[in-house]
Amino acid sequence: MASSTTLFRSEEMSLIQLFIPAEVAHSCVAELGELGKVQFSDLNPSTNAFQRTFVSEIRRLDEMERQCRFLQAQIEKSDIQSAPVDVSTITARTPQQIDDLEENLKNLENRITQMNEYFETLQQSNLQITELRHVLKESSVFFAQAGSRLQDSEPLLMEDDVEQPTDNHLGYVTGVIPRSKIITFERVLWRVLRGNLFMNFAEIDEPVIDPSDSDKTVTKNVFAIFAHGHQVINKIKKISESMGGTLYTIDESSTKRNDALLQVTKRIKDLDIVLAQTKTTRRQELMKVADNITAWTTTVKKEKAIYHTMNLFNYDVNRKCLIAEGWAAKMDVPIVHIALKNAIEYSGTNMPSVLTELHTKRKPPTYHRTDKFSEGFQSIIDAYGIARYREVNPGLFTIVAFPFLFAIMFGDIGHGCLLLCLALYLVLNEKSLAGVKDEIFSMLFSGRYMMLLMAIFSIFTGCIYNDVFSLSLNLFKSGFDLPSNYTSFETVEGIPNGNVYAFGFDPAWHGSENFLLFSNSYKMKQAIIIGVIHMSFAICLNIFNHLYYKKNAFIWLEFLPQILFMESVFGYLIFCIMYKWSINWWELDSAGNHIRNPPPNLLNMLIYMFLTPGQVNPQDQLFPGQGPVQLVLISVALICVPWMWFAKPYYLKLQHEKHQYHAIGLSEDGLESGTAAVAATEASTRAEASNATEAANAEEEDEEEEFEFSEVMIHQTIHTIEFCLNCISNTASYLRLWALSLAHAQLSSVLWDMTLKIWFSMTGPIAVVGLVLGFAMWFVLTIGILLCMEGLSAFLHALRLIWVEFNSKFYNGDGIKFEPFAFSLLFD
Repeated sequence: MASSTTLFRSEEMSLIQLFIPAEVAHSCVAELGELGKVQFSDLNPSTNAFQRTFVSEIRRLDEMERQCRFLQAQIEKSDIQSAPVDVSTITARTPQQIDDLEENLKNLENRITQMNEYFETLQQSNLQITELRHVLKESSVFFAQAGSRLQDSEPLLMEDDVEQPTDNHLGYVTGVIPRSKIITFERVLWRVLRGNLFMNFAEIDEPVIDPSDSDKTVTKNVFAIFAHGHQVINKIKKISESMGGTLYTIDESSTKRNDALLQVTKRIKDLDIVLAQTKTTRRQELMKVADNITAWTTTVKKEKAIYHTMNLFNYDVNRKCLIAEGWAAKMDVPIVHIALKNAIEYSGTNMPSVLTELHTKRKPPTYHRTDKFSEGFQSIIDAYGIARYREVNPGLFTIVAFPFLFAIMFGDIGHGCLLLCLALYLVLNEKSLAGVKDEIFSMLFSGRYMMLLMAIFSIFTGCIYNDVFSLSLNLFKSGFDLPSNYTSFETVEGIPNGNVYAFGFDPAWHGSENFLLFSNSYKMKQAIIIGVIHMSFAICLNIFNHLYYKKNAFIWLEFLPQILFMESVFGYLIFCIMYKWSINWWELDSAGNHIRNPPPNLLNMLIYMFLTPGQVNPQDQLFPGQGPVQLVLISVALICVPWMWFAKPYYLKLQHEKHQYHAIGLSEDGLESGTAAVAATEASTRAEASNATEAANAEEEDEEEEFEFSEVMIHQTIHTIEFCLNCISNTASYLRLWALSLAHAQLSSVLWDMTLKIWFSMTGPIAVVGLVLGFAMWFVLTIGILLCMEGLSAFLHALRLIWVEFNSKFYNGDGIKFEPFAFSLLFD
């Protein structure tokens, strides 16, 4: 697991400057890309992307990347599997190797393109000959039917209805048309020619591959149309072509048609042989490409990323070197030194690169070093907001708090075990499952360790609730006297026997009339206690931020009134809850019977604490002297409001009047305070590393911020009102722990009663069949509703408690994420 130090605060960052000779710049950047420890800054922000130093190399690599995509598309189209390659094993190539790869990709593209064109031409010819064969095959039937039909039939229209053709020439049009258009085609011809035609169709019984339409398989019909007159025949031909039909000219003589059919059949066989040979040759060529296409694509992407990164550098023409600036973790700077040294040794030159650490007042990026266990928890916090540099990171506390809050709402031993089985499967098989590319599964897989803790905590809280699929376990001696034939389905009015159940809920509560009342009260108070403790801890984390940013005065001006306000009201409430639980409200009367004194109502007590300060209703009194204590607590809470409101703004105003406000402002942002000499040295160094625009921006950052007391006062007013209201609303928000836990338990109980319990009272074959069907239904609904839907609901509510109720007390989340130049991130 990542150390708690790096999770509690982000890594300490260093601004480094690199002077890299132009001859070894490519090798050095490639080595740093494999290392993935440096985030480079753009030293040419005002330069257009098309005017940068290595734009020609990037255009060249863009063309190579397009060629790789073309070859990959051809491989996938041919259903060929590309050979997998570990991208970490592919290192940077020399310029000669890149030239050879460029030439190879160009030749392969030309060769595959020529094969595709030749294959498409053959397919088109094969399509035309195949259609002609069907036309010749069906034409004998068409001509015979047309001859008898035209001799026996009369014109469909009278002479005064349509203009008769000037000649009696009987013409015909034969061809092929898509089957989907045949009905429209027939209607158009009928209306245009007013029925003066004879039309016949025949379906082509084999599917036809259309190479002009992405090799899709289409169905077509052969048609033959007979009509009188050359003009009518020409009109039919135009309509046929406009509807997507293909016309074929055949001879009227049956003998010649038969001879043509034999020739076409022989030619089709020859074309099939040529097509098969061409397809085999093309596939063999693509299989050779498939063995290397992944490696080529990886190489091109890495080279492109290298030149994109080098375009961020400043090129010093006089020194013939590249000057780069970037951020790296302070503990990784020696590793960067070693990587640069190795890159120079691999290049075979003796021109060293220079790495120096700069002192700066710029805001560094935030980097949290995580591993496979803590990565999922840290991603939850990063989704809310990136931590300010060196700010207290909630990710460390989320490792425990998030699964526990989830488990309070999801507490069930049985459901926790099912979730544990899924989590263990993902954890134990993480190496084999890491390559699955499904988006939903990847999200589930990335949170496998989070799910593991959620399951373990759910089993723990399920033991507290003594709840196993809505049933209870009787492992220890009950605190109530139960009859010998007691089952969890009976109603028991028990009397305490002096024992205390060792752990969790007493099983006697399950099935009793007041079980819901008891569990409802307990879980509601439990939610309030956990919520107040959770928020109080969040407020206390402000101390670490104030101490690190050297804002010690804010501990007294901000933290102290906040924690006093919180504990004087809600801290006192949880004290009363715990005190009420510690009192035995059962006592013996004069006859030796157990009687229970009604305990005070804490809700009424809290309400009247504000309505009648210093006075307590005897029925609501918990301990002697409760009234004065509550009066003191209310007085402290009221004093804390103006304390939070006015103390901090006036303190800042006094510091500004003493010309110290600007230094405090820098401390608030977590930046290092430097002397004028250091600032001057930094300015001169940056002038060598960057252009005039960068230096001007650096000077603007050093300008003193203007102090406006009214703005500070308005901001503090909003902050004070928000804190006071949030103390109430956020505490109430933790009641979702009670509500979802209660809903989960009741839904589990209803599911058990409606699917399995009803069959236990039956006997015979019906009971057996019912139990089998009932168990199947119970298991499916348990997985689908209680685990998936209820689990997702509890997950989202726990996430809201972490984000809003916890993080908002101390976490700013306005930092800049550290995004190093790394090939691994590029391919992820």
